[in-house]
Amino acid sequence: MASRSVPRRPSAAPLPDDESIPLHERVRYRGLLTVAVMGASIMQILDTTIANVAIPHMQSALGATSETVTWVLTSYILASAVAMPITGWLADRIGRRELFMAAVAGFIVASMACGAAQTLEQMVAFRFLQGVSAAFIGPLSQSVMLDINPPERHARAMSIWGMGIMIGPILGPILGGWLTESVNWRWVFYVNLPVGLITLAMMWALLPKTKSVKRRFDLFGFSMLALGLAALQLMLDRGAHQDWFDSIEIWIEMGVAISCLWMFIVHMFTAQAPLFSRKMLADRNLVTAMGFMVVIGVVMFASMALLPPMLQNLFGWPVIDTGIALALRGIGILASMWVAGQLLGKIDARWLVGTGLLTAAYSLWQMSHWSLMMGMQPVIISGLVQGLGMGLIFIPLNTMAFATIEPQYRTDGSSLLNLFRSLGASVGISIVTTLLGSNIQRSHEDLAAHVTNSSVALLDPSTADRFGIAGDAALAMVNAEINRQAAMVAYIDDFWAMMWVTLASVPLVLLLRPPKPGGPKASAADMGH
Repeated sequence: MASRSVPRRPSAAPLPDDESIPLHERVRYRGLLTVAVMGASIMQILDTTIANVAIPHMQSALGATSETVTWVLTSYILASAVAMPITGWLADRIGRRELFMAAVAGFIVASMACGAAQTLEQMVAFRFLQGVSAAFIGPLSQSVMLDINPPERHARAMSIWGMGIMIGPILGPILGGWLTESVNWRWVFYVNLPVGLITLAMMWALLPKTKSVKRRFDLFGFSMLALGLAALQLMLDRGAHQDWFDSIEIWIEMGVAISCLWMFIVHMFTAQAPLFSRKMLADRNLVTAMGFMVVIGVVMFASMALLPPMLQNLFGWPVIDTGIALALRGIGILASMWVAGQLLGKIDARWLVGTGLLTAAYSLWQMSHWSLMMGMQPVIISGLVQGLGMGLIFIPLNTMAFATIEPQYRTDGSSLLNLFRSLGASVGISIVTTLLGSNIQRSHEDLAAHVTNSSVALLDPSTADRFGIAGDAALAMVNAEINRQAAMVAYIDDFWAMMWVTLASVPLVLLLRPPKPGGPKASAADMGH
């Protein structure tokens, strides 16, 4: 009797013999795997902002100064910027499953070490290791979300992934502030342990293996890019402390950044096997998306850097109220991402990106009309509007960027998009904080020049010294009010500047190409990456 072959169900375990089947067809329990991938992504993105609120507490505990403690943040940013470009090469070399799990495990260990650090040197070293691990998690999470879903579900996958990316920086300060005040600043790092272990276990059980590919490593290209990015990040971080171009250090860092990045660009066009494929960089959608990522980094992260000190110092809001008001923009992000996911495929994605940019610009216009006499309502409304705009930009943009490139370039493309978003955030924060400082000084001078005995009732500034302590107190009150008014003017100027940057990027939408139905089809070899 002839034996009948019974079809076998695919196993939940990785299937090394099954490379002929696309990855999205080999995944069981896609929902659980999505939870694991998003857990890793949110854990990583939270740590870009969660530690900021704990810096004053770290300073006293680690015996650091106000200037040296900033290296806790700088080391993380530097490590991420340097390591992120090699994500694609490492994923090909050792397998994406292995690299993803190693990055999550490394992030957990580094987080525990950061929480246990006793000196500033230890903290900086452990934050550097944490940044290296985080550099791989971001791009890998995005490329895995694309590969475990068929092309028709890519818009929905990017909506889910984008929620974590966009909301993480908003929730970070709230969670960090609550942990710091309620427990201890070290729990800002210890909180990663349970999340990371659960995520790691789920990925080990559910994430299929991918075959490794021998790919030559472009050592010269990586060295030039790493040195250029490191010098650029150092310049942006140290500029405000060193009075920018009045410092020799800043000139040296700028020279190294320009020279190394220029050599990297020339090398990319002339090398036989460059770090990034020239075919990938010839994709118009991907290159345009990189430019938009800089804008997103500037608008979202720079505004998030400006608003907390503004609301607390100028308006006197408590930390909790500030966090809640800023977190409400997450509602706008969630709503618009859901809408964008539903509309993709039904209308031209470029219309969504353009509408999102105009909406974000409108929110900045609203913020440019704030005053010291306003309540909480304008902050909440403008935050919701800005969230709506950011959500409409992010999802269609990512979908279009990956719809026109071959699947084997997804990890490299994702690393570049994440890198440009981080660079946009760094550049944006540095520029707006520098403009803020200079505008405060200029506005203070202009306002102080108009303080006379005719403009200040019951007080003649020229004769206030006759009244001793009472006169000094009166002048101090006047000066404090001038400082508040000058700071408000400076913040408004920053909002105006960000609005014009956003509007200037709108014409770039015309460079995007609408994705073809289905997008590029993945071959067996492609899905092995």
